[in-house]
Amino acid sequence: MAAVATPNVFSGSRNEYRVCPVTTLKVDAAAERLIIWNAVTAIVALTLGGTYALLIGLTRWPDVHLLSAPWFYRLLTAHGMNMLVFWMVFFEAAGLYFGACILLNARLVGVKLAWVAYALMLVGAVMVNYIILAGEADVMFSAYPPLEASPLFYIGYILFAVGAILVCCIFIATILVAKKEGRYQGSMPLAVYGLLTAAIIALFTLTSGAIALIPTLLWRLGIIPAMDPGFYRVTFWGFGHSAQQVNLSAMIAIWYAIATLTVGAKPVNEKLSRFAFVFYILFINLGSMHHLLTDPGLASVTKFFNTSYAMYLAVLGSLIHAYSIPAAIETAMRAKGYNKGLFGWLLNAPWKEPGFVSLILSMAIFGFIGGPTGVVLGAGQLNLLAHNTWRITGHFHATVVGGTTLAFMGFTYYVIPLVFRRPLFAKRMVIWQPWIYGIGVATMSIAMTLAGTFGAPRRHWDVTFTNAIIPVQLPSLMNLMLTFAGIGTLLAVTGGIMYVVICVGSLFMPKREARAINPLEA
Repeated sequence: MAAVATPNVFSGSRNEYRVCPVTTLKVDAAAERLIIWNAVTAIVALTLGGTYALLIGLTRWPDVHLLSAPWFYRLLTAHGMNMLVFWMVFFEAAGLYFGACILLNARLVGVKLAWVAYALMLVGAVMVNYIILAGEADVMFSAYPPLEASPLFYIGYILFAVGAILVCCIFIATILVAKKEGRYQGSMPLAVYGLLTAAIIALFTLTSGAIALIPTLLWRLGIIPAMDPGFYRVTFWGFGHSAQQVNLSAMIAIWYAIATLTVGAKPVNEKLSRFAFVFYILFINLGSMHHLLTDPGLASVTKFFNTSYAMYLAVLGSLIHAYSIPAAIETAMRAKGYNKGLFGWLLNAPWKEPGFVSLILSMAIFGFIGGPTGVVLGAGQLNLLAHNTWRITGHFHATVVGGTTLAFMGFTYYVIPLVFRRPLFAKRMVIWQPWIYGIGVATMSIAMTLAGTFGAPRRHWDVTFTNAIIPVQLPSLMNLMLTFAGIGTLLAVTGGIMYVVICVGSLFMPKREARAINPLEA
């Protein structure tokens, strides 16, 4: 392996590279190490969150009802933190370093600062998990005051957020330096452009979270007498809900990357796709308050603008991507000669390649379940009926657990041969993993949505109110949907276990350079 070295003006060290013999991409050694550590930590968080999900799902299944009430809420808090925050952000950090350094053939700037960011995120994640399991933070993921948690919970949360902010800043700085040094020609690749969108939205989101959490910490330390619940909800969730849009932008960026890797797809109109990402930056932060449409403290004008303009302009960006990516795949397949019939190109697609299957299932679950249910929940009148029911849970499990996580899983199968330089473990399992996980998540999300339609409440230990003083009559179909949700949870957790086994097993495979674009052949 021929090594190339250049000075790193930010760290005072020299950057070393290796060249991938398959892709010819230059891999910065410092970025490679950070990608590995962030990705491995993300998978640990996914494992914890998935374990908690199984226990919670079996508790919400009326015929099983596994956990006691205190442990249900405790693990629900831990599940939300590990799945919605730690798994996502650690993997996105790895994705940002991958996009900035590998896809742009660039060097990572601020290497020492990047390790500080990782350390802050790791310490914060460990602190939060410990405090939750110790029973000192049974406050759910959102932690609304006047619910109280240990001050260490908020400190861990803030440390993690500060680390994530540093990652975004390092990513943007690396792109700027790469442009200045001429590391790439023309415009940056569309996948990197999408990641840049995610980083910009993340800075807004993380700052909003800090504005909410720092006063809350001061309140718990007794420095300030009270914390305004309305202020907290608007800053943490009204603005902070755009954290989901960080995942959305990162997911779509990975969609474009996987489509290129699997079938050689190129956007039908790249300028239009870039414009769609700009829509996210301009409007998605302003259109993310649908969880607060029932709040009396939020002005009617804000609610009107949110539901009538901002959200739908952001959705327009998603519709552009929903057309662009399938069209790019079809164009690429027809260019290879698969022109028979209306869907001949689709039938001859690489369905045995896990990255492609993950891409298609991710797009299907997000596009047909997660996205539309989110638009419905953003309508003010329907929100009054659906708020705090399982329809909310069904929606974001389809978007985050289905769409985003499946995209991340599929992309992992390319990162392992390229960055970790190891072949995939249990290749037959790799083929089946996206199918089992995707079918499980789809079943779970649809069942949750329907159960919520029949009145199932979210965040409640006993959905059927078995021991209520006043008997509650709930539709029998709701119980059926709760059962299907439990079955879907078991399938999804099984698929998640398969993914973890593949990743961990691959780490113990003999180290070698990638030999092909297809991860099953690498």
